[in-house]
Formats: sequence, structure tokens, C-alpha cells
Amino acid sequence: MSLQSDIAVLRSVKLFDSLDEDALRLLAFGAEHRRFPAGDTVFREAALADAGFVVVSGTVVLTQGDANPPKIVGAYGPGTLIGEMALITETRRPATARAETPADLLRVGRTHFRRLLEEYPAFAATLEARLRDRFVQMTRQISAMESRFRDP
Repeated sequence: MSLQSDIAVLRSVKLFDSLDEDALRLLAFGAEHRRFPAGDTVFREAALADAGFVVVSGTVVLTQGDANPPKIVGAYGPGTLIGEMALITETRRPATARAETPADLLRVGRTHFRRLLEEYPAFAATLEARLRDRFVQMTRQISAMESRFRDP
């Protein structure tokens, strides 16, 4: 794939939609292409996570647990960022990712993403605001369910 096509894919990712052309170019330049045949594992549940993956083509399925078959968490196609939290902090994978179809992914490492935040502080501020809004929304949702977990 060309740098321009990588930029176009990254532009379609919601997390990166506020980046300008130069920032997208930096992100695309540091991203690593990975191709997975159908059935191959991208990463395993509980593994240390140091990167996010953008689906360029194909479908990636996330599963949890050791049951046979495992619980399907979701299926994701082009323009989806998988493993977003790994870009921000040290964490473990909450699910196993497997290529459902042949898939082309862009791997964005945490170190490279942090460089982007340093070089584009306006993007860092936008990211902080988005994370804050998500946290507030999640807190409201948990509060709304509080009565379900009280003893009668």
C-alpha cells in the first residue's frame, strides 16, 4: 500500500479524524503493515499490549474466554481501530483478535503514538477531552444501573 492510501485509512478512524495532513503522514509513516490469512491470530487475550491495529481490509473478530467456541465480542472491518487503550497506557489485551477473512492491518505502536502526542499538542488536548467525555458517559451509565445491584 502507498503512504497516501495509509493516510486515507487513518483519516477514516474516529480517533484520528482531527489530525491534519502532516500529522496523519507522520502516523502513517511510522505504522507497520501486517497481513493475516483467514484464521490467524492477531493477538491473544491477556497478552501485554503495546500497539493498536487499524483494519485496512478484511474482518477481524474479537473473542473472550476459553469456551469452545469462545464468546464473540464483535467483528470489525476497515477503518476500525482495535486496541485503542494500548496506545495510551500499558495494559493487557481484553480479548483475542483473529482474522476472520484475509486481513491487512496497520500496527501503530505506543511509542510512535506518544511521539505524535508530543509533536501535536492540540491533538493531545482533543484526545484528553474525548477520553474525559467517555469517562463521564460511562460513569453515568454505571450510576443508572446502580439500583440493579442493590440488595433488596
